[in-house]
Amino acid sequence: MKIYDAYRLAIETGMSKDPRPEAEVKKVLSDANEAYEKLEDDRKDLFDTERLWNPYTDSRFSALAEESKDIDVTKVMWGIDIGTGEVLLADRLREKGRDISALVAHHPIGTARSRFPEVMSIQADMFHNAGMPINVAEGILKPRVDEVLRNVLGSNYNQAVDAAKLLGIPLFNVHSPADNMVQDYLEVLFSEKVPYRMSDIIDTLLTEPEFRSAARCNDGPRIMVGSKDDRCGRVVFKMTGGTSGPKEMYQKLADAGVGTVVGMHFPESHYEEARKANVNLVISGHMASDSLGINLISDVWEREGIEVIPCSGLIRCSRN
Repeated sequence: MKIYDAYRLAIETGMSKDPRPEAEVKKVLSDANEAYEKLEDDRKDLFDTERLWNPYTDSRFSALAEESKDIDVTKVMWGIDIGTGEVLLADRLREKGRDISALVAHHPIGTARSRFPEVMSIQADMFHNAGMPINVAEGILKPRVDEVLRNVLGSNYNQAVDAAKLLGIPLFNVHSPADNMVQDYLEVLFSEKVPYRMSDIIDTLLTEPEFRSAARCNDGPRIMVGSKDDRCGRVVFKMTGGTSGPKEMYQKLADAGVGTVVGMHFPESHYEEARKANVNLVISGHMASDSLGINLISDVWEREGIEVIPCSGLIRCSRN
């Protein structure tokens, strides 16, 4: 398999677990194709053509994409956050004889960085799946998307990408597709092991190796709003959709019958809003949750003969 084909396989694997209706995902792609066709010829070369097949603006092949279409992949080094240091580490390992075909990031870098807030639209469908009217979900989400977009506009998005190009290391990132995987995995897990008390949520998470490994590093799942003996009510997960959603969501989720939200992490402003709405909050753990989603895609690669070398926070656990 070529490197670029492995990248496409990762995106398509995550698409299969997208929480949105299939028609909505297809509409994202059809809208991109329509926008491209309407462009004047002198603007088409400025268009991000990956949008024509990849619905996730937070996942892109940022360094040596064309070359990677002709290079076989055997091993990739995958980390949660990839900076210049990790690029140099990959180069150093190559010098020491490690066969590293490409470097993979989880969090958006390069051409995925500046537009990644667009994937937050996924959250509207997640809220709708939880019982919130779609017009309400979209209404409370839009100001938060705009806020995140403003926050990333000053990013030095190509710092690590430039280092990878100079050293000849293909570099891409896979964000929402991996997050879709953990969202789906935990929803299925908790539909089989229905929690009653808040402590049951922690116990269930700790049956998975990524969360157990994180707990050994003092970063296990924890209850942030509520207590272990409280009844959790209906539990929903916030694992995908770019980044944290709007704080206004908690009262709307409570109105829809949600008792507990489990997320990788939450901004400080969310805790008070959750308390006001009497919604419990559980942090599953950022590195552990990201690792779970990454591992589910890594397992697909592993079955294709591709080895994943973990770095930068990735807790590699194979389920093959």
